Amino acid sequence: MTRPSFRLRALRLGMRLFEKPKLAKRGTPESANRDFERAAPYLFSVPKGTVVQDEPAFARITCGTVRPDAAILYLHGGAFVTGSRRSYRAMAARLAKRTGVAVYLPDYPKLQQAPFPAAPDAVQAAWDALLAQGFAPHSIVLAGDSAGGNLLFGLLATLLQRGEKPAAVLAFSPWTDMTLSGESLILNKDKDPLLPVSRMQEAVDLYLGPADRRDPRASPLFADFPDPPPALIQVGRDEVLFSDAARMADKLGGTLDVWADVFHVWQMFDGRLPEANAAMRRAAAFVQTSLDRAKR
Repeated sequence: MTRPSFRLRALRLGMRLFEKPKLAKRGTPESANRDFERAAPYLFSVPKGTVVQDEPAFARITCGTVRPDAAILYLHGGAFVTGSRRSYRAMAARLAKRTGVAVYLPDYPKLQQAPFPAAPDAVQAAWDALLAQGFAPHSIVLAGDSAGGNLLFGLLATLLQRGEKPAAVLAFSPWTDMTLSGESLILNKDKDPLLPVSRMQEAVDLYLGPADRRDPRASPLFADFPDPPPALIQVGRDEVLFSDAARMADKLGGTLDVWADVFHVWQMFDGRLPEANAAMRRAAAFVQTSLDRAKR
């Protein structure tokens, strides 16, 4: 078994000792979002050569030469509380650099701004905006992490029912079940170095309000996916959301890529963490191969 890098071990320890207890404390969604937006530019590395074009529906992010016939629609995570075009710029740019594909990064209403289904409606509008720019469904890869993975799979179910099949789906540690029925919420409660299970029900209640927890756009694990595209789901073995990722991969007939010793959405440290670099290389190869096959 490969020993985790020193940087990974240090990050895990720091998250377990400081960040996880902080997340477990009572705090407002507004303060959580403010703290993340302040920290993001220092935590995550934007590669040289990144170009950001802000458009009404999303930011178009490139790094180096990109193929003109393809797009990645990336839906950011943050427990429906945090995340934005600004704080996810590094993640999007890293993905654009590794894939050679422009990444389109939309904002969507956070739970403190508008209740469900405002967020699913917003990402649907972002997809429609890409189609309006001339991209065919088979030239678009859907990607996202955590809560963005929730929105990604909810959007995918809607698109497949409309006959609009993307080239592929790439998800990092997705949250797919708002009923919180995954066994890893119990088995990995103490193993997960970052996410506190104690706050998850609160996040669900704030996000969904009176809405049905099994609504396919809220819990896409319960959606139907007729003839799904290729899917790659990366997740850490010790994550509380492991079951969400595993069950979704099984439902789609996709690939579950399990990593030892990592934390939730470790890929965001691409450029600074060896394990993030390796995961993103694997993700980029999947994107490129899927787009090439979809064109045939």
